[in-house]
Amino acid sequence: MMAVDLAFLEQQFSVKDQVAVVTGGMGQLGRRFTETLARGGAKIVVLDKKVSQPHSFLVELEKEFSIVYVEADITNKNQLLEKMEWIENEVGLVSILVNNAALDSPPNAPVEETGPFETYPEESWDRVLEVNLKGIFLTCQVFGARMAEREYGRIVNISSIYGALSPNQTIYEYRNQDGNSPFFKPVAYSVSKSGVFNLTRYLATLWAKKNVHVNTLTLAGVFNNQDEQFLENYCSLNPKGRMAKEDEYMGTLLMLCSKAASYLTGSNIVVDGGWTAW
Repeated sequence: MMAVDLAFLEQQFSVKDQVAVVTGGMGQLGRRFTETLARGGAKIVVLDKKVSQPHSFLVELEKEFSIVYVEADITNKNQLLEKMEWIENEVGLVSILVNNAALDSPPNAPVEETGPFETYPEESWDRVLEVNLKGIFLTCQVFGARMAEREYGRIVNISSIYGALSPNQTIYEYRNQDGNSPFFKPVAYSVSKSGVFNLTRYLATLWAKKNVHVNTLTLAGVFNNQDEQFLENYCSLNPKGRMAKEDEYMGTLLMLCSKAASYLTGSNIVVDGGWTAW
């Protein structure tokens, strides 16, 4: 029987000693992305708009791994340039960028944001596109450009099945009953996440010969104690019959950030339990 070469596998998927910036690293998935890269040996910079009170999950992680917090607005280029200089001086040269920060309209969003498309507020559109698309554009301009100068980097842009396909509004119809205001999954989130795909392709081809690999990781919904009716409706449309667990995207993320992805760029890796296969 052929022996498993664990040293080879470790080398292929290693991110040891690399400096990784995770935007939106304080959020539900951002915390998990941080954990994955930290356990892989990377030095983590959690880049978030508010970092004064890290989640207890991250506080525990800090006891074992290298994690620093940098407060920044990803829609402000000057701020990003300033923070990059600090990171390079205090932590090291950034070689991994995970663009995870994003806005969506939660179930308890104001009625005007979750109403019909015809009355969707212009201000909400601007706010979501500003963070979800312009934010990635700017972080790639700042951190990605520096990677291209040094001719090495891994950029993972996080998208959603709602960027690949239109939201199935029938999932939310139950919320329109009993005289409640009509609920629709808003348009801006889908449009912004769709734009991520071609931004990824553009940068991948631009920087391919600079050894900067840019890929999209497209995710389906993650279980987060949603109400029972939503879960029933959503899960009935997924071949796996359930939402994702927080840790089920982590192996793919690690691969995209490692040597294992040395010929992978401009791709959209879909991890959705088969949602987009139906």
